[in-house]
Amino acid sequence: MNKNVIFICQAAIIAALYVVLTMLIGAFASGPIQIRISEALTVLPCFTPAAIPGLTIGCFFANLFTGCAAPDVLFGTLATLLGALGSYALRNRSKWLVPLPPVIANTIIVPFVLRYAYHLPDAIPYMMATVGIGEILSCYILGMFLLFALDKFGKPLFHKEIH
Repeated sequence: MNKNVIFICQAAIIAALYVVLTMLIGAFASGPIQIRISEALTVLPCFTPAAIPGLTIGCFFANLFTGCAAPDVLFGTLATLLGALGSYALRNRSKWLVPLPPVIANTIIVPFVLRYAYHLPDAIPYMMATVGIGEILSCYILGMFLLFALDKFGKPLFHKEIH
């Protein structure tokens, strides 16, 4: 099968999963206290570079479909892109480092989005803590379960890494 077709299909599936998981959790996916279970998918760049556009496009549409403000759609998507790129860059180091870039990107960017796009009165450090905790729960707890499960059972899903 053509590598481009595989890449596009993987990216599309990941994007769709991200959107569905975000919409499934509803109100808990946004706001100063958020646990976006779709962020568990941020470990997927460890297996395929198609996860980078998949996560980015998925975040964009999830933010758009859930009624986020324009700056949230833009900068939330940027945070996901930066996190996915970082996860991909760390894929050959330690598995435990793979979820770190999305945690850092979202912990830094999202509180400023919440403050300035939604005019939330909460202090930025407070929102960094709450968003960071949600990211740790999603990326490190759920994400690491996913990473180890795919590492053990799911490699045929991704064949060899597509370049």
